[in-house]
Amino acid sequence: MAAAPKPKVAVYKFSSCDGCQLSILNLEDELLDLAGAVDIAYFLEATRTEKPGPYDVGIVEGSVSTPHEAERIKQIRENVRILVSLGTCATAGGIQALRNFVKASDLAEQVYAHPEFLHYLDTSTPLSEHVAVDLEVWGCPVSKKTVVEVLTALVQGRRPNFPPSPVCLECKRNGTVCVAVAQGIPCMGPVVHGGCGAICPANGRGCYGCFGPSGAANITSLVNINQSLERFAGESALLIRNFSGYAPAFRKAADEAARLARKEEAK
Repeated sequence: MAAAPKPKVAVYKFSSCDGCQLSILNLEDELLDLAGAVDIAYFLEATRTEKPGPYDVGIVEGSVSTPHEAERIKQIRENVRILVSLGTCATAGGIQALRNFVKASDLAEQVYAHPEFLHYLDTSTPLSEHVAVDLEVWGCPVSKKTVVEVLTALVQGRRPNFPPSPVCLECKRNGTVCVAVAQGIPCMGPVVHGGCGAICPANGRGCYGCFGPSGAANITSLVNINQSLERFAGESALLIRNFSGYAPAFRKAADEAARLARKEEAK
């Protein structure tokens, strides 16, 4: 009996730092098993080989930040059976989505000598604002363990098992002392997806929220706590409006934090 054909996988890059693609390449020993389980048909970060589609799985890193990307994601969606958003840029617009809260042209004029040569959108948006996405994988960058789980699940035809708990629980498991309680440092840990290993709190810093909002976490309550710990006015709003700041839950929370800060200043 002939062996079943291996799933064809394509990996694409949009506006991003390439960190999530590098997380795939950093799988080391696991990468050999992965190469035996799937047919990596398109992955320019790893190989110049390009096999024609359609593909079983399309993995996209990066946000939609240019007119070209807005058209390209539609073409990719038509050419893949399962579309995966890989990383915080693809799931929430990424750090470049900070432009969404100001005038993008003003930023371009401040940074570039000839901004008239640039072709960009006024906003940096997740893939889901342009096409239907089958699976979102958060992280900046995504963790190696998460990548292995996602690819294994896709090969096995099941849904991936993502950590259901927030970063705070990872601190407890690792024996990391709470930076908010012990040092009075504002932290996003209670409302952020676990999966990063709580790296920032382990190094004496508050969580920046790069793995995105965690389920039904009470972000409003965290805003109140973090504002009581602020080391400068408006720190809470800036902390929320960071790597995952364009995620709807964080956008709403940042607006509320900014409103409360203005109210406090007016007293």
